[in-house]
Amino acid sequence: MSSDNLSLKIEFGGGLELLFSKQRSHNITIPAIVRKDDSTSSLPQENDVETKPADITYLIHHLRDHLLKERPELFIENKTVRPGILVLVNDTDWELEGEGDYQLKNGDEIVFISTLHGG
Repeated sequence: MSSDNLSLKIEFGGGLELLFSKQRSHNITIPAIVRKDDSTSSLPQENDVETKPADITYLIHHLRDHLLKERPELFIENKTVRPGILVLVNDTDWELEGEGDYQLKNGDEIVFISTLHGG
């Protein structure tokens, strides 16, 4: 594995998996360094773009742009997960890890669980 990429395990539960090809578990690879604006387009070769280490905020955008199959409003709101979605980082509530600012590490397991039910 190149140090330029991070390998992550992503899990969805509580119905969220229905938005992601009805697949509960995904193994993905993302860049270790990403655009500061969380855009998921690739970095240009020139160094005129501000970058940052990949964090959960970037991951949320990446999942929306590359894995989400329908109804993005049920997953993302105001550049973060919508209220009612529990996020776990390696089995720990993301609120204890800095929420969207948590810098992802190779091998991290991120779980998204919807706590909202109904229709």
